Amino acid sequence: MDNFLWWRDGVIYQIYPRSFMDSNADGIGDLPGIIHQLDYVQSLGVDAIWLSPIYPSPDVDFGYDVSDYCAIDPKFGNMQDFEELLDQAHKRNLRLILDLVLNHTSDQHPWFQESRKSKDNPYRDYYIWKDPKQDGSFPNNWLAIVGGSCWQLDPQTGQYYFHHYFKEQPDLNWRNPAVRKEMLNVFKFWLDKGVDGFRLDVFSAYFKDANFTDNPKKWFGIRPYDRLEHIYDTDRPEMFPLLKEIRALLDRYPQRYAVGETYLPTIEKAAQYCGDDLLHAAFSFEFLECRWRAKSFLKIIKRWEKATAGKCWPNYVLNNHDVIRSASRYGRGENDDRLKVALVMLLTLRGTPFLYDGEEIGLRDIKLKKSEILDPVGHHYWPLYKGRDGCRAPMQWDDSLNAGFSTARPWLPVNPDYGVRNVQAQEKDDRSLLSLYKKMLRIRKEHIALMRGDFEVGTKYPANTLVYFRCTADEQIMVALNFGSRRKQIDLNALCADGCELLLSSHPLTETRLMDGKYLLQGNEAAIFLLKKI
Repeated sequence: MDNFLWWRDGVIYQIYPRSFMDSNADGIGDLPGIIHQLDYVQSLGVDAIWLSPIYPSPDVDFGYDVSDYCAIDPKFGNMQDFEELLDQAHKRNLRLILDLVLNHTSDQHPWFQESRKSKDNPYRDYYIWKDPKQDGSFPNNWLAIVGGSCWQLDPQTGQYYFHHYFKEQPDLNWRNPAVRKEMLNVFKFWLDKGVDGFRLDVFSAYFKDANFTDNPKKWFGIRPYDRLEHIYDTDRPEMFPLLKEIRALLDRYPQRYAVGETYLPTIEKAAQYCGDDLLHAAFSFEFLECRWRAKSFLKIIKRWEKATAGKCWPNYVLNNHDVIRSASRYGRGENDDRLKVALVMLLTLRGTPFLYDGEEIGLRDIKLKKSEILDPVGHHYWPLYKGRDGCRAPMQWDDSLNAGFSTARPWLPVNPDYGVRNVQAQEKDDRSLLSLYKKMLRIRKEHIALMRGDFEVGTKYPANTLVYFRCTADEQIMVALNFGSRRKQIDLNALCADGCELLLSSHPLTETRLMDGKYLLQGNEAAIFLLKKI
């Protein structure tokens, strides 16, 4: 396709390196393992890979506590392995996106080790330090997302340091020009190596209110953190000049990309950080909490359309390394029909789709006892919340020992269903979820309307179904999704008066369902139609 822009027109595939493929029999996935499976990734039809953090880390938060931004953690390989991965990915026309965790470092980072030595240390102002109140209490009422106060007393100097997450993850002071310079140099280091883009972890928390004003209280919320309005410790206006500086740096390199992760409360707030001189895109995770109802998804889609219209490009995600997998949220036993509807929706909306490894085979979360939990968040909130281990289980490649992930005991258990749910088995089955992913990704590339077309909602369709159009001047495509278990009749005469051709159904076409201008949509079926031109 002419003028193909990979981050807008393509599909991005997230790899959680620790769980993808182990090459050296230590039970942990690594970079050589990813290289070994690049042909598989290419065969899916995706256009880019996003790697979760691969930097040296003490692993308090499994890589999101970084101790060196310009090196590779030995458990994943070395810099030569990374450069080989980048080269091999590019040879397969796959772009590579790195996860940059710049809100905080590990407490083992040399900067923090220096910072805590004394109040006049040159690195002191790299982090956020505050004196206790006169009564010896915390500097303010801010809380850490993972529980408790976000202030940790350091006995050596008698001051508190700020941590939005675990105490082992002290937040950087982005108001310090030296920190700003250090971090822009991190971008340059990886850009000069040829990296194609970045996912900015919790970027909306980089800046905090300079006066450290107490957050207002709310009278509802499951966690104490949720009972505060986070208007002073996140989402600060100082972010905009910084994002412009980052974007200007990226634009010095051809076709580079930045997407921001934010847990901002609304889609509208996430979209405000995107634009021609800001981020290319920002995540909003409403889909991850959406009920299996057509109207629930449509409400979110309409908000994305309104928030991004004429300004930036949306993106959609059903899975990532922090939430229960969609197969566990929406799947019914081993039936993948709902997952097929979800994938057709994800790959036909106006926006960039993000996939998470294992999503394409319907990987389910593993179930763990409390004694088996590794995620510290799970330990803290058990049994209210059991952590993120479930969605991080190893990839299931075949029915051999440990699902072909490793010959050693994996760092997390493999799902017991690997004997029947694995890549090898689904590649042999034309009706599998994996086969539908490949078919859908191919169809998406073949039809410009699915990549760049406008989005329009249909006007006449049954309850708990969703019908929408993707339209360009030269092509119109209609998508019909049934979120219910009962058959629903779609009136094609009303929706596409000039006729249409069925491009794809997520169900096997065992009977004639297109009669007299009507299409009988099976329960939990997705169908795509190419409208005819007069």
